[in-house]
Amino acid sequence: MKTFDEAVSYLVSKAKITHKTETVPVAEALGRVLAEPIVSSVNVPPHDNSQMDGYALHLYDLTHEDTFAVSQRIPAGSHPQPLACGTVARIFTGAPIPENANAVVMQEETEMVGDKVKINATEPKAGQNIRRTGDDIRVGETILEAGHRLRAQDLGLITSIGIGEVTVFQRLKIATFTTGDELLEPGEAPQPGKIFNANRYVLAGAVPQLGFELIDLGHVEDTLEATVEAMKQAASVADVVMTTGGVSVGEEDHIKPAIDQLGSLDMWKVKMKPGKPLAYGDIQGTPFIGLPGNPVSAFATFSLFARPYLLRMQGVENICLKPIWAQADFDWLKPGFRREFARARLISDKESAQMKLELYHNQSSGVLNSTVWADGFAVIPEDSTIQKGDLVAFYSFNDMI
Repeated sequence: MKTFDEAVSYLVSKAKITHKTETVPVAEALGRVLAEPIVSSVNVPPHDNSQMDGYALHLYDLTHEDTFAVSQRIPAGSHPQPLACGTVARIFTGAPIPENANAVVMQEETEMVGDKVKINATEPKAGQNIRRTGDDIRVGETILEAGHRLRAQDLGLITSIGIGEVTVFQRLKIATFTTGDELLEPGEAPQPGKIFNANRYVLAGAVPQLGFELIDLGHVEDTLEATVEAMKQAASVADVVMTTGGVSVGEEDHIKPAIDQLGSLDMWKVKMKPGKPLAYGDIQGTPFIGLPGNPVSAFATFSLFARPYLLRMQGVENICLKPIWAQADFDWLKPGFRREFARARLISDKESAQMKLELYHNQSSGVLNSTVWADGFAVIPEDSTIQKGDLVAFYSFNDMI
């Protein structure tokens, strides 16, 4: 039985980064992964500019007087004239600093005296309230590396240097299908001995949420022949094939014998809960991941195993989840030999004003409601107990998308 860390490391080591790229407008690049670094050809800001509304002046003039005529008005986007000696310029946030000025005094530190401006600032300094050319970004600076998954703030940064298109890796195509005569689709009437197909829709949400293209081949007849044909079709149209359940050695489980005919399968048990069984292999050269059949186990293993594997295939460099450390608001007094990922949510303790972790009352791998109630996974290490007040690592679901 592999440890959790061994299993994750092994799976990620098998991920082969896609080499397919395309160029897309920045407006359509959210969630995409850069295939090339972004290098700036301009300075940001492109010129010295004012950090606030006020008056631009040369500090030498303040040694002679404190009341000045206003020689020009400089809004953002304008091109100012050089500052006339012994005057100030009315200037607004973001506006260029005129030649001969070396400081900006904020409006609140001035007052009007007739048609002139009195400077009330105490000992202003050279460069005060001025953003210098290139303070943010310099010409030739790499602002984003290849392998970076683009967020909203990244799109703003890219466009701030005038770039309108980026080269990204093409979206991975993930093919999935379901088998099992016991499964019903939403909208069908309940039937004795049957259950609704929740796992199909967990994947239907999770795969696109990470920025991949989902190819849902639907429900496949529960025979070996039909499963083999579905596997062939999935492998021919996708970069990765992923299923839930059906990889055991039972007579009614056809996933394993189908893959044995078409490729190879490595099945292992992982020292984790929920989600002990996991399968990895290939179908005619296309990678295959088999997740457990229990809904919570499928959700957990997708989040903790499939996610980093797929992101690495997509070209993402930083695939590590960063834990939040919070105090336990629970006792976990029975140590287990497996690492447990308990569904938990953050709560605010009114007395201490600290965030604490509360566990869902039923941690069964079949209770999908726990994943909706929770904010993430609280990590219970192997062979460990937890008492109220202990610090516990917590992985937020929001950090997994």
